[in-house]
Amino acid sequence: MPKKKTALTIEERLQQALVPAEEQPYEVPENWVWVRLGDVNKYISKSVNPISEPDKIFELYSVPSMVDNYPEIIAGSDIGSSKQSVCKKDVLLCKINPRINRVWKVSQFTDNELIASSEWIVIRNNHIDANYLMYCFQSKYFREFMLSNVSGVGGSLMRAQPKYVQTYPIPLPPLSEQQRIVERIEELFAKLDEAKERLQEVAESFAVRKAAILHKAFTGKLTKQWRRENGVSDESWEEKKGEDFFEYVTSGSRGWAKYYSDKGSIFVRMGNLNHGTIELDFSDIQYVELPDQVEGQRSKLQKNDILISITADVGMIGLVREDMDAYINQHVALARPKNDLYAEFLAWYFVSDVGLQQMQNKQRGATKIGLGLQDIRSIILKIPTLSEQHEIVRLIDDLLARERAAQQATEQALASIDLMKKSILARAFRGELGTNKASEASALELLKQVLAEN
Repeated sequence: MPKKKTALTIEERLQQALVPAEEQPYEVPENWVWVRLGDVNKYISKSVNPISEPDKIFELYSVPSMVDNYPEIIAGSDIGSSKQSVCKKDVLLCKINPRINRVWKVSQFTDNELIASSEWIVIRNNHIDANYLMYCFQSKYFREFMLSNVSGVGGSLMRAQPKYVQTYPIPLPPLSEQQRIVERIEELFAKLDEAKERLQEVAESFAVRKAAILHKAFTGKLTKQWRRENGVSDESWEEKKGEDFFEYVTSGSRGWAKYYSDKGSIFVRMGNLNHGTIELDFSDIQYVELPDQVEGQRSKLQKNDILISITADVGMIGLVREDMDAYINQHVALARPKNDLYAEFLAWYFVSDVGLQQMQNKQRGATKIGLGLQDIRSIILKIPTLSEQHEIVRLIDDLLARERAAQQATEQALASIDLMKKSILARAFRGELGTNKASEASALELLKQVLAEN
């Protein structure tokens, strides 16, 4: 008969839980200790089968619902698999790629039974501040541990292994220091979030300011001072049709899609156009190898061609900056200016609300869902003198360049906020936020309490 295993003493369990100096990720204050997560995790897995109680309402902490920071309130009949029972203040670590960086604390928003997806590793300890653990698990050092032992066939099937996660070290300060760290983190994060909110408002205003610049450009307000200085009458703008400026307007052939290839001529689609800009987007390129009899047709692109989306999302614009071995598909129209001097002015005209509204108005109706080529030819443009057109394009380029520079600076500031948060977390769990009190009793006493709990 095998001998009954002797229970470890508190001192033996203490030595087992403490991380040897050579395995500690970095130095922490003297009254802190490094412990292995599994030795302080008191969670005991309990499976729940919601299907067996179809009419019961559950508070479900699923991985997708973390994005909204609110669990699913859902009936058992709508839950397709077994879950695990959790309690308020449990900390959840996601183990599935690519969401391994997700950490969530169970909050209990309702009186319904609390359950969580099996894709969470649950951490529970009533002697350790749950918020402290949550922030600790979000810090860089712990994220690197989480990613150090993943397995699976790759991609979204990669998972962190709970057996390894339980061996990862965490820094454990006295309980009062944990609480001070959490307060300091949340105080600093609140200030950064306030700054981020203001920056996001600024970032969102760029599109509004850009639209205002273009509106002023094509209603004559942007160059009002220029006209006064150059003796040009405010009545000099003339109404003309698009056909007065275009050599021709055409579109690509529906049948050319059968010539898709991994090489050949660029095939410009609606995805290569955007609203609010005249620049073509070639981040996603499709090619076609066309037979000799269709090559060189009128829909082959050349410098200063204006491209316009004519189905679904009507009015996206692109200006061809140089001759290209490229063609358009049937969802894109090509308007070729008679005089290259007009090209950039006309392209920006169509981007502005003045031109865009005309295009979108022409597609309205019970059965009309797109923009016809004749619609483009018949668009009414209010046109200034050629010299004023040049001045308008110059001002647009100058003003939008300034806006882009300001936007880039704002985006960099937003990115720096995320970096500052990471820095705060890194310093917090090194005892570098100025909250630690060396005179407090060592966290060894707290660890003994944790280990003494059955």
